[in-house]
Amino acid sequence: MGDPIRTRNKYFTPMHPWEKERLETEKKLMKEYGLVNKKEIWKVNSKLKKFKDNAKSLVAKTGDQAQLERKQLADKLKSYGLIESDSLDEILGLGLEQFLERRLQTVLVRKGFARSVKQARQMITHKHVTVNGKMISSPGYLVTVKEENSVKFYPGSAFTDEMHPERKLPEKITEKPAEKESIKADVKSGEEAKAQ
Repeated sequence: MGDPIRTRNKYFTPMHPWEKERLETEKKLMKEYGLVNKKEIWKVNSKLKKFKDNAKSLVAKTGDQAQLERKQLADKLKSYGLIESDSLDEILGLGLEQFLERRLQTVLVRKGFARSVKQARQMITHKHVTVNGKMISSPGYLVTVKEENSVKFYPGSAFTDEMHPERKLPEKITEKPAEKESIKADVKSGEEAKAQ
């Protein structure tokens, strides 16, 4: 049963701490998905490993129970939008990025509610976001396909206003070189008129 005071980790750490390729990949993923530490990558990786291990064990099994377990595993992954068919090969081909795309933090950015992944994380931890009307304060919450349309701001949040300064994307000033020259010419002619 185990000691109730000393809880176990719900994730597996890498076998070797200093692998250059893995460290570079993790650094890139942390920046792209706005993760605070590598523990978040390891948690998602452990979930992925669990699904793949279940699929591997079901390959050899036969019978009604094995068929039922295959269907349940496929249905769960379909609900997250990670696979399209019931094929075990598709489950074994899943990647870490596919799971990271289903996190609430990433979904918020993809839907255009936040300008960056860091801002999305702040919105979630400060309890501005609801999923199915329920407030979620965990950026690592995996959003199902059904829940994706119900991702909204909390009704009492200031972010419900689309004109909120933190929601508005910064406008890029794109002036053509010809426009700049005509502006400079107008300024020069104005200065010359004042001098006369």
